[in-house]
Amino acid sequence: MKILITGANGQLATEFKGLLGMYAHTVVPLDRDRLDITRENDVEKAIAAHAPEIVINCAAYNFVDRAETDYETAVRVNALGVKYLAVACEKIRALLVHYSTDYVFDGAKDDFYTEEDETKPINNYGISKLLGEQYLREATDRFLLFRVSWVFGDGRQNFLMNVLEWAHQKRVLKIACDQISVPTSTRDIALLTMFAWNRGLRGLYHLTNGGYASRYEVARYFLEKMNLDNIVLPVPSDSFPSAAKRPYFSAMSNRKLSLALDVEIPDWRIAIDGFVESQFKRGET
Repeated sequence: MKILITGANGQLATEFKGLLGMYAHTVVPLDRDRLDITRENDVEKAIAAHAPEIVINCAAYNFVDRAETDYETAVRVNALGVKYLAVACEKIRALLVHYSTDYVFDGAKDDFYTEEDETKPINNYGISKLLGEQYLREATDRFLLFRVSWVFGDGRQNFLMNVLEWAHQKRVLKIACDQISVPTSTRDIALLTMFAWNRGLRGLYHLTNGGYASRYEVARYFLEKMNLDNIVLPVPSDSFPSAAKRPYFSAMSNRKLSLALDVEIPDWRIAIDGFVESQFKRGET
């Protein structure tokens, strides 16, 4: 197949490029310089010219706090860009794979969110991502829409790498204990996505690793696995004033996807174990 990837320099796109390179696919990775998804005409021309069977949209505006004051940019990328891709893909009958977020929920359920639960984002980032979901559904039915959470992988812009940087700067770390979700690895996202399109799945699925944890629990587990002896202290989120509200408990159930694929999706700890092993191989200690 021919597979086009937008946002080709991001951590999820990097994972896809590595995995897809192992197969006899033609991969067309387009970074923002080669395709800005907020430019409707450019999107239509690129999709028509390359004529892929599958488009993986890894382009996203992920600056949660900045979206509170730069909502216009967040909407252009997370909503309008998705709409342009969906319309262009529908014209050539291509499958569009798109990723949304647990931040479409308000965190008040006190249980795992399912695909049937009402969405109610509490920050502009979540609103922009939910709008992208809606535009996608309106434009095409040839889509795989995955909601993911706390994504980490081969890159510097994720929570685990932030924690590692903080650990090198100071011995005692204070980490929020009242933000709870599911850390999810790019490796598992990419593998399960490929499995899903090979199985012919369509529609909305929650794609996360198993279990749930607070930011504090994740940081402590990760640093212990990295053999670092930092002290990690749990503190409330209001210890770190931020522009955007975060949900308290936004963990999503991956049961629907697990049953559809007949697989047991690994727990977040197993995913971090694999990530740590790769970091040691690269000398990131």
